[in-house]
Amino acid sequence: MVDFVFAALAIITIVSAILALEAKEVVYGAVALALSFVGIAGFFALLDAVFLAMFQLTVYVGAIAVLILFTVMLVRREQWLKIKEGVYRTAGVVAAVIIALGLGYLVYASAFTHATPTLEQAPFTLLGPLILSDYWAALVALSLVLASAVIGAVVLAKLERD
Repeated sequence: MVDFVFAALAIITIVSAILALEAKEVVYGAVALALSFVGIAGFFALLDAVFLAMFQLTVYVGAIAVLILFTVMLVRREQWLKIKEGVYRTAGVVAAVIIALGLGYLVYASAFTHATPTLEQAPFTLLGPLILSDYWAALVALSLVLASAVIGAVVLAKLERD
């Protein structure tokens, strides 16, 4: 049963990622990207990483995909469709293949072994204080990036209306 669920999630994730890249309408691309994020959350759930699955759903599907949709809907779509596809598309495909092959080689050549952490090694009760104490700079930077994206979309929408 797990193999069937894995195959279904893989198909959903890959097809929706391709649709997100190839969509002519940006809104459809954003919805397909959100569906791809849901598929990745399903992979986390299959790996018994329920916390990561919920984090994926909350942050990426709930926040990032909704942010992209609001940004797209605030800015007129004519500005998004002015990208020239010829050389950029080919260069993007070549770059993606080179990056995928490089990452695949790094994973293949690494000496990383699978280790299953126990509950004593990864207490989730310390995750909140750890983020707010040691990784506060990354949290602030992420919040500023998200806030600047929303402010930029509002400014572009205001410029269009004036």
